[in-house]
Amino acid sequence: MAIKIYTKTGDTGTTSLIGGTKVPKSHLRIESYGTVDELNSHIGFSNDLIHHEPSNLMLKEIQDRLFTIGSSLACDPEKEPLMKIPDLKESDILLLESEIDKMNDALPPMKSFILPGGHQAVSSLHICRCVCRRAERICVFLQQENIFVDPLVIKYLNRLSDYLFVLSRYIAQILQVAEIPWKARIS
Repeated sequence: MAIKIYTKTGDTGTTSLIGGTKVPKSHLRIESYGTVDELNSHIGFSNDLIHHEPSNLMLKEIQDRLFTIGSSLACDPEKEPLMKIPDLKESDILLLESEIDKMNDALPPMKSFILPGGHQAVSSLHICRCVCRRAERICVFLQQENIFVDPLVIKYLNRLSDYLFVLSRYIAQILQVAEIPWKARIS
């Protein structure tokens, strides 16, 4: 017999964190890992549009890290030490930095702000970048509200948005799509 996807336990507007603590579905912690899940879905979509194996493999790695982050955010911090939740590591951030540096070395210097667009793959990566920044802002807000968030989560999301921006430029170059410079309107 297949497992039912619906449990009806959330019909009253509450849900449980990993560890069993009940919270309203509007809780910032739910918003944080829901946004990370949204980001993961957008990255999956972007990965489907990109046909560059090294980038595809890196995006799969990032999706795995986002599941790690989602697990951390979905866990009651008081009960997490008792759980076997995977940890984010400083090496995950160093990998993003290394990849950013490699791509930057192959890119021309930016001379202006760049408008998202030019190709579906490029635009989708910009959407990922924006959702990533939103996830980061929510995590920072949690921290400001004295709700525990592993500082590495915020650091990773910050670096990931940088990675996604540089990847959008890199993919545009691979696709031979011209970047669209923003030109301020002068009245």
